[in-house]
Amino acid sequence: MNSASKMAAAGRRLIPLLDRILVERFAPEVKSKGGILLPEQSQNKVQTATVVAVGDGGYSKDGQRIPVSVKAGDKVVLPEYGGQKIEVDKKELFIFRDSDILAKWQD
Repeated sequence: MNSASKMAAAGRRLIPLLDRILVERFAPEVKSKGGILLPEQSQNKVQTATVVAVGDGGYSKDGQRIPVSVKAGDKVVLPEYGGQKIEVDKKELFIFRDSDILAKWQD
């Protein structure tokens, strides 16, 4: 099973509720552009991720459904702090609220 199908399987098993989004962070860079291995403390915190699954959306004060702004497979930019870390199938995933997502990448 390849990485994409494993990620999709995690998204089918764990479904976020309401306006929550399940993401998998990109792996941190462990080498510099010149090929030097970077120690863990000098590696930048990963602030980009792939959306694995999304909830159905939240509700406005008058009860209207507000859909989430991203879909599974989107690449997103995350805040430096926040999110709830969980482990699914030995993979580290994070749950954020839709409003916590800072941006999404256009392909």
